[in-house]
Formats: sequence, structure tokens, C-alpha cells
Amino acid sequence: MKQGLSLRVSQHLALTPQLQQSIRLLQLSTLELSQEVEQMLDENPFLEVAEEGAVREDFGVEQADAPVSQDARDHEAAQEAPMVPDLPSLTSSSETAAADAPSTEPDAAAPLEESWEGDGSIETAPDDSEWGGDAPARKNNSDDEQADAIDLARSHETLQQHLHRQSLSLRLSDEDRAALHFLIESLNDDGYLEDSLEDLAAGLAGEDLEEFEELQQRFGVALGLLHNMEPAGVGARDLAECLGLQLLDERNTEETRAAIAVCKQPMELLAKRDVKRLAVATGLSEALIKAAIGIIGRLDPKPGRRFVNVERNLVVPDVLVVKSGRGFKVLLNSDVMPKLRVHDIYSNALKQHKGQQAGALQQRLQEARWFIKNIQQRFETILRVSTAIVERQKNFFTHGELAMRPLVLREIADELGLHESTISRVTTAKYMSTPFGTFELKYFFGSGLGTETGGNASSTAVRALIKQFVAAESAAKPLSDNQISDMLREQGIECARRTVAKYREALRIAPANLRKTL
Repeated sequence: MKQGLSLRVSQHLALTPQLQQSIRLLQLSTLELSQEVEQMLDENPFLEVAEEGAVREDFGVEQADAPVSQDARDHEAAQEAPMVPDLPSLTSSSETAAADAPSTEPDAAAPLEESWEGDGSIETAPDDSEWGGDAPARKNNSDDEQADAIDLARSHETLQQHLHRQSLSLRLSDEDRAALHFLIESLNDDGYLEDSLEDLAAGLAGEDLEEFEELQQRFGVALGLLHNMEPAGVGARDLAECLGLQLLDERNTEETRAAIAVCKQPMELLAKRDVKRLAVATGLSEALIKAAIGIIGRLDPKPGRRFVNVERNLVVPDVLVVKSGRGFKVLLNSDVMPKLRVHDIYSNALKQHKGQQAGALQQRLQEARWFIKNIQQRFETILRVSTAIVERQKNFFTHGELAMRPLVLREIADELGLHESTISRVTTAKYMSTPFGTFELKYFFGSGLGTETGGNASSTAVRALIKQFVAAESAAKPLSDNQISDMLREQGIECARRTVAKYREALRIAPANLRKTL
């Protein structure tokens, strides 16, 4: 076998670290991006947050290393000295860097700011002090009356904390207070006490029969106290007891007493709204049973769910759609855009030093540049995709979800010259605030169903029609899936019964037998 050397020219795609970071940032949600920014601020001393209302001396990547003007230097020298730290101080943490750097004054040279409008074009206007501020800075109230939504979510009160705070007003012995504390901590997220008092007492007493009886007695007293706390229904062992506890706070009327009697019957009858069998079981009239069911329908079957941590369900819109003349304008939500810039003092000091140590610091400076640029590109891509969605779904923003048209990722990808996977990343966990509410960007995409005219109807519009049909149905004769399919066919939409059932389950609408009032 003969050996030899040959040259071969080929092309291949390499994912550079910068490209990998750009892809990762693009698929992050707003809250995840905030955590990523906090982590980068802790790790990179060249990256800093521009304070609210400060005037910027640099913007993004292109001017991150722009030299400070002579007027700004003279003003800084008058404020404090020394101006530029020595090279060893550059290796300190971001906290030390921020503490050593002189503050940027309002009279420093400030370039024009970039902001985005609904048509996707970029306009320049002198405003704000950091990248991402396309809206005027909000006024800071001295008493901080308007707290951020995320801060409110993080500072929420749990059910246990709410109940413990109420227990402080009770005069109890140490043993009874400990028993009440134990029951409160044993509640689940819905406010129910899943374990029986016997099981709780047996778990603490063990083989000691005398202690078991004493604990069971104290738990019984503590449970009575717990049932009288807010929210009403907390500490119940089952749904019937939970509803009964809430009815005790209602006015003592005939309908309320009938509702209490209904709750004592099997819950299956109440779920099916079997008025006739409930009337026979309770010995009350059907009219009174119907009024009792109406009262029960206003009760909360899970009194503890309002105290569940709401931060994981917090939705912050990334883009805003507002009415503008006869059309709509797409804007980025400036409140979720990080206000970042490269630390100009440290970057200018790095230019004056060379060597191995300076080379390592230069890499950190480049990382800060790329991070700002990738965040900028992330929001630009979100804005472009959102603008294309609004352009194709104009009827939705005018008439609602019934006017939604079929849309797939390929259409937006071809229009913007992007890959479908990029569109998928942009539309996942990104939200748009519209006149009809806040929706995930994926909400505006849907498959099409054939119509008699040869066109297509959006699956979102079909679900909206199903919701309308169910809302207008007779409670005594609810519509079956077959009937809904026939009604859609009358509207010119071909939708099979199984498809109707799938859409109904997605809308969390019960089947006809459970919606029927017997």
C-alpha cells in the first residue's frame, strides 16, 4: 500500500462559544435571562449595570472601549482621585471594581440611543443611560409604593406563615400551641389535612398508649381552632368538610342550610348535579336544591392554593402590542431588558498595559462585549418575529381569537430568513401583551382545518367556536362531541368527533354527561 500526502478543501459549520451563548440566551425565558445576567455580573468585572437615570458614555459593543472625553476626565478628577486603578486591581471581583470606579456624571458625553419601533426599523434618539431603554425611565418614588412584580412574587406569604401569624393572637398553653403548630405544618398546598389525627398521634407517641391518647385529644382541640382560622375551610380532611366549613360563614338562610345538607350527601351526586336524587336524599324541593348548588359553586374547593408560590407562574411579557392609528405597534418591554454596559474605566486602563496578565484580562473584556451583543441580538430577533406575527394575525388583534388564521413556523422562518429551530426558540416561553390579554408567542401558531370553500380555518379559531357553543348550550341538554362536530360542519369547517374531543379536553371542558344538570 502506497502512502502519500494530499490536500482537501471542505466546509463545515463550527459552533463557536459566542454562537453557543447566543443560542442559549435566545431560548431562555425572561426570568431565566435575569438569572443569567446576575451570574455574569458576579463573574465578569468588566460588566456592570448602568444605574437608572444615569447618562451613558458608551453603548453596546462598538463603543464599549471608547476613550473617556477630556471634560469627563477633568470632572472626575475634581470629584475623587486616583482616577484609574493599577493593573493588579483589575483582577479583583466585580464588587471591588464597582467600588473603586468613579461614578459617571450627567455632563459626560453621551451617544445616541438605539430603540425599536413596530416596523422593525431602528431609530436613534438621545435618551436613557444604558442599552435596552427604549422607553423613558420611570420615576422613582421615595416611599417605593410601586414595587416590582417579581419582588412581590418573591415576598409572598405562605399558608403556614399566614396561619402561624393568626395563632399568635390565641392564648394557648405550650402543649396546645405545639399541637396547633404541628397541624399547621402538616397541611398540604391546598390547605387539607391529609393524615388523620390518629395517624399523627401514633407517629409521635409510638408505643406509649397514654401519650397517644393525650396527643389525640390535644390534636382534636387544635383542629377545632384551625377550622376557625382564615381562609375558611382550611384544615379539612375532605372536600365535603371543606365546603361545610365555608358554609358556616354564610348567612343562616334556608338556602345555606340546604347547601350544608347537600354537602353531607355523596359528592358524586353534586358533581353530576343530580337535582332529583339530591332532593330525594335530603327531603328538600328541587328549587331549593338548585339554589343550594348555586351557593356551593361560589365556594373555594382548595382554600390554600391562593398562598402557593406564585413566582413559578409569573408571566412577564417580552413585547407589547398597542393600538397605533388604524394599525398596531409592536414594542419591546423595556422593564425586562437588562441595562448593561462595559466598565469604561477598567477597559481604558487595560489598553495601557500589555503582557500575559493583560492578555487574560483582555479575554474577559471580550466576553463582556459578546454578552452585551448577544443580549441585544436576542431582543432584536424577538422583535422581528413578533412584528411578523402581528402582521400575519392582524384580524386577531381586531376581532379576537375567532379571527385567528392558520400559521406555521415555516412561514415566519421563510419571511425573516431564519431557521425553523430559531423561530421555535424565540416563541417558547416568550410572551406578548395584547388588547385581549397576554399570550405565549406559540399561541399564534396553529394548524389548519379544511373548509367547504377550500380554505383553512385555524385550530385556535375552532377551539374558540367550541367554547362559544358550550357556553350557549342548555344545562339540561349539553352538546355532545358529535353534535359539536355537526355544528362546526354547518359553519363550513370539517372537524371530526375525535378532533372535537381533543380540543374540548385542551380547553378543560368536561364531557357532556358531567355538564348535564339532572
